[in-house]
Amino acid sequence: MLTLGTLTAVSALEHPELLATPVVAALREWEHSPEIGVVPIDPGLADTAACAAAYRLPLDSGANCVVVAGKRDGQERIAACLVRTDTRTDVNNVVKRLLDVRKCSFLSMERAVAESGMEYGGITPIGLPAGWRLLIDSRVLDIDVTVIGSGIRGSKILAPGAVLCALPRAEVIEGLAGYPERSQGNT
Repeated sequence: MLTLGTLTAVSALEHPELLATPVVAALREWEHSPEIGVVPIDPGLADTAACAAAYRLPLDSGANCVVVAGKRDGQERIAACLVRTDTRTDVNNVVKRLLDVRKCSFLSMERAVAESGMEYGGITPIGLPAGWRLLIDSRVLDIDVTVIGSGIRGSKILAPGAVLCALPRAEVIEGLAGYPERSQGNT
């Protein structure tokens, strides 16, 4: 199974107790499920920086999933965006253009949790609601073993980046994310 830093994953489908319900359902239907591992972590260390420090993970090995929304002609358009943890989703330009909306913003925590069936800080691209688009930055493809959320804060999924880009409905986008400006204090 997959190993990264001090984390060694076990088969995700053999440990559904470590996954949110929608994640388990999606994995049961997906041909690449055997390549997906899961590992328990301390829920207090689920946030990117804390997890990377505690489990000795390089920041360029993880990927964050954020949920954004915008409206056009009264119709809401929602997308989950998966980008490497050392980058930031370009919401105001790339995502706004892809969703074809005038303004794009992050979905509220309450809505993201309620509609995804996942915990805040654990939202993952696996098992998202059918009406949401899934946008994945092309740089995720190049990660040999990436760390993503599992739908809960008490575990992480380990998977090859190329496998994540093969998720149903995934749209691999060149330049979905940019690097944060260090001078502005971003990490």
